[in-house]
Amino acid sequence: MSKPFPARVMAERRDQPYDRAIASQWNAWGQRLRKLSLPVRLALLVAGTTLPLIIFAGAIIYRNYEKDRAQASARVLEAARSIRTVLDAEVQRTTGSLQVLSLTNALRAGDFDNFRRIAAGFLEQYPSGGVLLIADRDGRQLFSSLTTETVALPPRNNLDVVRKVFETGKPVYSNLFVGSVLKKSILTVEVPVLIGGKVIYDISFTPPIAIFQSILETQRPNQDWTISIFDSEGTNFARVPNPQETVGKRASPTLFAEIFKSPEATFGTISLEGVPLITAVARSAISSWIVAAGISQVSLASPLWRDLAITIAIGILLLLIGVAFALRMASVIARGETLHALLVEELNHRVKNTLAVLQAIASQTFRSASQAERATFDGRLGALAKAHDLLSQEKWAGADVQDVVNRVLEPYAIIGSRRVRITGPKVPLAPPRAVMMSMILHEIATNAAKYGALSNDAGTVSIDWQLRLEPSGEKLQLTWIEAGGPRVSAPTRKGFGSRLIERGARDQLDGSATADFLPTGVVYTIDSALS
Repeated sequence: MSKPFPARVMAERRDQPYDRAIASQWNAWGQRLRKLSLPVRLALLVAGTTLPLIIFAGAIIYRNYEKDRAQASARVLEAARSIRTVLDAEVQRTTGSLQVLSLTNALRAGDFDNFRRIAAGFLEQYPSGGVLLIADRDGRQLFSSLTTETVALPPRNNLDVVRKVFETGKPVYSNLFVGSVLKKSILTVEVPVLIGGKVIYDISFTPPIAIFQSILETQRPNQDWTISIFDSEGTNFARVPNPQETVGKRASPTLFAEIFKSPEATFGTISLEGVPLITAVARSAISSWIVAAGISQVSLASPLWRDLAITIAIGILLLLIGVAFALRMASVIARGETLHALLVEELNHRVKNTLAVLQAIASQTFRSASQAERATFDGRLGALAKAHDLLSQEKWAGADVQDVVNRVLEPYAIIGSRRVRITGPKVPLAPPRAVMMSMILHEIATNAAKYGALSNDAGTVSIDWQLRLEPSGEKLQLTWIEAGGPRVSAPTRKGFGSRLIERGARDQLDGSATADFLPTGVVYTIDSALS
């Protein structure tokens, strides 16, 4: 009797036809792709690279929108705080002026006739519409800037504020209410008049609403903002836009539900006009009045859709241009790249052959020379080879100063350590100047390793370069500064290395090279033309 196959073997046998089907499909796709003409494949290549960029750009735009939205919330809160600061400054200025009035002799003596002249001077600093009143504890008006007939004036109808002034002896700031004389919505700043620590009068000033309206119009960043000032009960007494239709009304339901929860907060609301806003509130610690500032959410979303539309349009345009350019120029570019690569490879080959021949000749010539002399020559030859390797990597288009410096210092294993500091802007050097600069820096580094800062474990090297604009053109100035090495003294004679540095800088760099042998360390200054 035969044994049944294990379940695993049966599953593998069942999967094998499925795997072969997948492989067959991939092969079919590959054959179809190979059958496509070169122009079609190039077009697919351009589309495959451009479309992901369009999608990526759209994702970046949306991410920037989310970032701008978060930043907008912070800006709205800062705007509310700023307007609150301006509001507090105006309230404190008014309060201070009223406190000065409370100290006048005419008022303290009850001489309201003489006080009227002083009150007129106070009112002159405000726009028309301001009213100054003096009331006793019962709210009876003893003085009014509106009339001299105070006997006929009705009592104050915000007695709770008057009583609070007499009870606390401190300034009080009212909510919006209908004045008994003006018969319109007003708010007041109340200050006590004290004699011997006892409150005898209440000075009440009704500031013109235009003052607060002017603050909002001045502080409003643009037309997309809605800004309001509310009293401590959430009633609007200054607003942009539409002040005529909204002043005296309560905050919108969405704002009223949040406005008293925290002294400062940011949240989403719907304005009285039905506009979605990102809103921030900031309550004054002085008057308890509340500043609410909001920016339209539509104004934040509009740039998103605009940028997405522009990105898609530009992406499609670039896609069409790219396909057309690829189809037309692909063959020309391919031939040019092939020729350029061949030329660079040929140049590298000839340079390496030349250096190899030179090294062989030197080995025969310096057979009787000392080991140190041969090492010096080999080092210079190695520096020349590294300079050519760097240029080969850049396809002989030139090399950056930073790369030249790093190649020279690489054998000393100090790059990235505390012993070397390399700073300077990105400055490209033409191939001949890059080679000569490499040779000069190699000589300087070799001297530092033998006699200077790199000859011990404590020395440091600072390499800085900068560009200078001179009448003859732009110049590069590189400075090599050593410190912490053995004590330095000027050499008694110039060797081949010193002559190489000076003549190379003069003849190949169209500049100069100077060396200052300071006791703390040698300082080299190399000037080079760039064109």
